[in-house]
Amino acid sequence: MMLKGKVVVVTGAARGIGREIAILMARHGAQVVVNAYGGSEAGAGAAQAPADDVVSEIKKAGGQAAANYGSVASMAAGKAIVKTAVDSFGRMDIVVNNAGILRDRMIFNMPKEE
Repeated sequence: MMLKGKVVVVTGAARGIGREIAILMARHGAQVVVNAYGGSEAGAGAAQAPADDVVSEIKKAGGQAAANYGSVASMAAGKAIVKTAVDSFGRMDIVVNNAGILRDRMIFNMPKEE
């Protein structure tokens, strides 16, 4: 298992590509934090069930996962995502930032507001 013992955070992990990334990481032995705000494709609303469904699927397959329902749109929520990893699995080794926004610059060049 290529990722055995690694702790992975996957943002936007409730649906689509993020969901598949989270499940694949778990299949390869990672402990996964499934982060999903649970909003619609239009960005409205929030729900915990989408993230919980992915966590359940990972656990049913014998993996380890924890849900986080924060939006990646704020620094505080970002810190809470990391805290979920540390509280659940003791550390964080990998981040897959699947959730996001369209900006014409790299994350390290963005102001906090973006």
